[in-house]
Amino acid sequence: MKDIQFVIITGMSGAGKTLALKIFEDQGFFCIDNLPPAFLTKLYELCLHGAGQVERLAVVIDIRGGDFFDALFQELQEMETKGYRFEILFLEAGDEALVRRYKESRRRHPLAPEGRILDGIAQERKKLEELRGKAHRVIDTSDMSRDRFSGVLGSYFFTEEKQKKMSINITTFGYKHGVPLDADLVMDVRFLPNPHYVSSLQPFTGQDQEVQDYVCKWPLTRRFVEKFFNLVLFLLPQFINEGKSHLVIALGCTGGRHRSVAIGERLKKFLAERGYNVLLEHRDKLKGEV
Repeated sequence: MKDIQFVIITGMSGAGKTLALKIFEDQGFFCIDNLPPAFLTKLYELCLHGAGQVERLAVVIDIRGGDFFDALFQELQEMETKGYRFEILFLEAGDEALVRRYKESRRRHPLAPEGRILDGIAQERKKLEELRGKAHRVIDTSDMSRDRFSGVLGSYFFTEEKQKKMSINITTFGYKHGVPLDADLVMDVRFLPNPHYVSSLQPFTGQDQEVQDYVCKWPLTRRFVEKFFNLVLFLLPQFINEGKSHLVIALGCTGGRHRSVAIGERLKKFLAERGYNVLLEHRDKLKGEV
């Protein structure tokens, strides 16, 4: 059976289901909001027998479905009988937090459109009590920041292998031409030995083996590469747990032709060998180095 990661997001209105779905979407999940429960099994089977287009799926099912919501348990039982793997994520929050969020958004509670918000919350808690007991994960979002919430979801649902689908863009540049505006991490490599002052290497760039050999032969370079590359390897899961789906690493030397390009080529190979999705751009390679 094809391995499908199928997450059913449910819980209290105002507890963060919309935000959760957005975080799952940023991690590459195919996402559907307010899915009628009667479609659960059919949707799973559609993905199961497809050509591999959808392997990670997250859907939100909640009381907005009205009478359709009552079909949820029948669908869950059918999926269990057929051996389909799924996880239920239940989001909840305290009454005070939910009321505050409704006041801030000026929304009406779906179970009390003309009445008090607290009455709707009480009805919803009672209606969802059995579903909460069936959930694989229960998260109370009352005092959670967005970043903390994203990190908790990451630790539960985004495995290391799937995290490596994060998009990493390595950009090399020359400081004389300006630092890239969209850089998340900037590393200055101007302290490394400069091939520009070796006349035989001046016509080449950091993509040429001669320049790479020169830059990387020094003990200083080897020590820097070991420490910096391991730092990047440590930081990537931390960024992912905070909900970051795209990272720009900028490597700069004086002109962006030799040293930064050579280190960028090495860093791309280092990360690609560990399963990360890496793009490399040499912005100033043809503009010269001094």
